Amino acid sequence: MTVKLDFEECLKDSPRFRASIELVEAEVSELETRLEKLLKLGTCLLESGRHYLAAGRAFIVGICDLGRLGPPEPMMAECLEKFTESLTNKLDSHAELLDATQHTLQQQIQTLVKEGLRAFREARRDFWRGAESLEAALTHNAEVPRRRAQEAEEAGAALRTARAGYRGRALDYALQINVIEDKRKFDIMEFVLRLVEAQAVHFQQGHEELSRLGQYRKELGAQLQQLVLNSAREKRDMEQRHVLLKQKVRGRQACGLVLCPAHLPSDPLVPQELGGEEPEPSLKEGTGGLVMEGHLFKRASNAFKTWSRRWFIIQSNQLVYQKKYKDPVTVVVEDLRLCTVKLCPDSERRFCFEVVSPSKSCLLQADSERLLQLWVSAVQSSIASAFNQARLDDSPRAPGQGSGHLAIGSAATLGCGGMARGREPGGVGHVAAQVQSVDGNAQCCDCREPAPEWASINLGVTLCIQCSGIHRSLGVHFSKVRSLTLDSWEPELVKLMCELGNVVINQIYEARVDAMAVKKPGPSCSRQEKEAWIHAKYVEKKFLTKLPEVRGRRGSRGPPRGQPPVPPKPCIRPRPGSFSRKPEPPSDDLGSLHSGALLFRASGHPPSLPTMADALAHGADVNWVNGSQENATPLIQATAANSLLACEFLLQNGANVNQADSAGRGPLHHATILGHTGLACLFLKRGADLGAQDSEGRDPLTIAMETANADIVTLLRLAKMREAEAAQGQAGDETYLDIFRDFSLMASDDPEKLSRRSHDLHTL
Repeated sequence: MTVKLDFEECLKDSPRFRASIELVEAEVSELETRLEKLLKLGTCLLESGRHYLAAGRAFIVGICDLGRLGPPEPMMAECLEKFTESLTNKLDSHAELLDATQHTLQQQIQTLVKEGLRAFREARRDFWRGAESLEAALTHNAEVPRRRAQEAEEAGAALRTARAGYRGRALDYALQINVIEDKRKFDIMEFVLRLVEAQAVHFQQGHEELSRLGQYRKELGAQLQQLVLNSAREKRDMEQRHVLLKQKVRGRQACGLVLCPAHLPSDPLVPQELGGEEPEPSLKEGTGGLVMEGHLFKRASNAFKTWSRRWFIIQSNQLVYQKKYKDPVTVVVEDLRLCTVKLCPDSERRFCFEVVSPSKSCLLQADSERLLQLWVSAVQSSIASAFNQARLDDSPRAPGQGSGHLAIGSAATLGCGGMARGREPGGVGHVAAQVQSVDGNAQCCDCREPAPEWASINLGVTLCIQCSGIHRSLGVHFSKVRSLTLDSWEPELVKLMCELGNVVINQIYEARVDAMAVKKPGPSCSRQEKEAWIHAKYVEKKFLTKLPEVRGRRGSRGPPRGQPPVPPKPCIRPRPGSFSRKPEPPSDDLGSLHSGALLFRASGHPPSLPTMADALAHGADVNWVNGSQENATPLIQATAANSLLACEFLLQNGANVNQADSAGRGPLHHATILGHTGLACLFLKRGADLGAQDSEGRDPLTIAMETANADIVTLLRLAKMREAEAAQGQAGDETYLDIFRDFSLMASDDPEKLSRRSHDLHTL
């Protein structure tokens, strides 16, 4: 039996269900029209022998038209093709067939019109009455003021009664739709079959023509009989489940209970929710994140402040609604990152909440307190998810970071200054093409789809749109996804992407693929196959080569036991003039290091990004502390090496920009002492603490003034002024943004120009 309508959809009363109802009603109306047309043609055939030939041809056309209604049925199509051909060849010899034809018309088609469609019309009338009652109850329940508790309780009870009645009628209507859809098939086919069998019995003249169809008629008769038996059995089972479910609902309602899904039959055709309670909003995961949909009342923004019930959807970082299924969606919030949601306890109506954006606000109302909490939580989760997916500054701040921190590179502070956007002039050609030109980046890192337009900025690989969605679902602690054509890109991040690339990273994460004889998914593979591959590759890390085991605990705060201590670096002391830090001697045996020490060593001079990526892949703590070198971290080590790319790579992978060494100096202190202006600009953009003091009580600005570095002094003073203005709620001067943009571009393109000190400035 073909199920035309799903019971689950009729319980939700979604716009999809209403659209399906309208489509079915149109089809049934057309079915009734065509059946009546067929009856009239048969009557004309019986009444007028003189026009029998013309009427017979029209009759055959009517049968063919009837068979084309609805989705194509191969069995019906074959039947009609063969038998209508036979009828056409014997039109002149069918005078004696009129009585048999009249009997067949009355028994099959006329019965279908009078009895089958009558039950459908009654169910349709009851359904729309129930829908009107439910709409009235919903509106009344929503309009009851908060102060009228008794009236609210009565309205809620009336709403549950109306909803239960509507759902029962909706189930009845859906049942009648499914039954009439199935019945019309075998009734029409049986009518045609009996008509042709009557020809074989009553007309010897057509014996030769009919004998050609004899074997086919037998096969079709057996198939039709089996179809009728199966349909009757399924109809009986469906009616039994239908009656059983309604009995359970009535029994639980009489006892004041809510029907629990655990008490229902485990059948896909039986709805898992029935009664007077409000339906659950639909929740599912999409390519753009969590998707939620359901009915809400929306207050109009006009002078009348009228309320309308609409179907709201959270999807693709937007809040939208529509009235009917085929209506275009209306966008309430263009970007969830720019809005907030709050409850409205002072509103005249109950269960209200407000979605506020910079340009407008929207007051919405749920049907109950429980649905109110669900919607507020869903909007808040979507806002958080949108920030995790597309925020410009992905590096986390350290615990305890207070008002002394300034994230200069955030969207609220810098806007798009110093960045390239994919769809701006020079963006897609300069960013996407530049990143894709790296060896291996012209294909997706995980499925080899050509021309990928997404990237994982902490891994340094390019991705197709489907793999990027899977990466995003892993969480930002595994992969931070950004669009090559839609998002803003800082110059140092573009250079980092070009330094790594798919070939380098796959040599790490797919090192043992060939040895394990594992097949890598291709562009045409299913999402499930790609998702399993990506999870095994980046989460389970099944294909990594194993680092040599070393004695001592991995990730310890110092070198493991048994490993020769790393030679200590000289203590950093600020002194006037130039300052340099001696590079750490290279190790002859990096294989003896555990992952944390390997990351630390690879961050030094000269830094090796592939080795750093390898260490992180093997579980290195990005904030690992080297106890033998004044508790320095890999970020401090990269700062000493004056490597903008190594610092950016560590920050994108979660390095703490404010973690200090044993002398109380963080990366910004070291960049200031060493005169690395580009790194100081980078750390300020990533939220470095301007007020942090070392063990000698000096903050970065004091150190910069002692070392006479005019560029860094300028940066730090501007940052402090910007911080003070932000604390007072002032927007600040755009000159600050221009200066930071210039320093950022210079650090990426001409770093040697930032290696000067104050005595160099007058020569420029």
